[in-house]
Amino acid sequence: MSTSAAGTLSSTTVGESGAPVVFLHGLFGQGRNFAQIAKALAPEYRSLLLDLPDHGRSAWTDRFDYTTTADLVADHLRAGAAADGPVHVVGHSMGGKVAMVLALRHPELVGRLVVADIAPAAGGSVGEFAHLLDSLAAVDLTTLARRGEADERLAARIPDARVRGFLLQNLRADGDGGFRWQANLDLLRRDLAAVGGFPDVGEATFDHPVLWVAGDRSDYVRPEHDPAMRRLFPRTTLVTLKGAGHWVHSEQPEAFVSALRTFLGADGR
Repeated sequence: MSTSAAGTLSSTTVGESGAPVVFLHGLFGQGRNFAQIAKALAPEYRSLLLDLPDHGRSAWTDRFDYTTTADLVADHLRAGAAADGPVHVVGHSMGGKVAMVLALRHPELVGRLVVADIAPAAGGSVGEFAHLLDSLAAVDLTTLARRGEADERLAARIPDARVRGFLLQNLRADGDGGFRWQANLDLLRRDLAAVGGFPDVGEATFDHPVLWVAGDRSDYVRPEHDPAMRRLFPRTTLVTLKGAGHWVHSEQPEAFVSALRTFLGADGR
């Protein structure tokens, strides 16, 4: 496993051989959220776990915009993983929207596309994410003595310990005995409507194979989204994972890996 930063984006590579697969995380996430999935795909696949702007170790920006983000990812891939040809791209939630825009704007970089539990549409549970962002912002880091105290303060507003654990991956020691949020919370709170939206992509289409993975306990992918998905991505296959909510890759990892292996290993372009 190796970590690098090219330009404004930071990435970690898992595996030393095989076809390249790029993973794009969702809101509050980091590339390393896909580490176990990437290890399960080795050695047949070499995975690039990317930190999107305003997340993880990547640079912060002035505003959130899917088109700009997709173009930044494209530049990063051209300089590295996709320098010798197209790569497979897997994106979850916000990262799924980035992946879709990347494929539509830069189809020469993407071999096969996997979109995990998100649709090319505005909406979704923006209110839920606003609550989570507000909850994190409400923690007074200047009075925080230890990491566990942050979890204790969040418990009343976010009862689910698993969700708190995921969010608190963004809490980092600042080097002076205090703490800081690694994600750009102020920008994400301000631009949450853009995060929940989807840009106008005109008449663009992506004619390579696409796997659309939904959780049967999630409402992010609904029947009314199907026409838009198939208009933009006419070679789409929809798979619904039983027992999975929005975080399909962490809630049903074995089924998710199995779906990836079947799809990425299929013959034909």
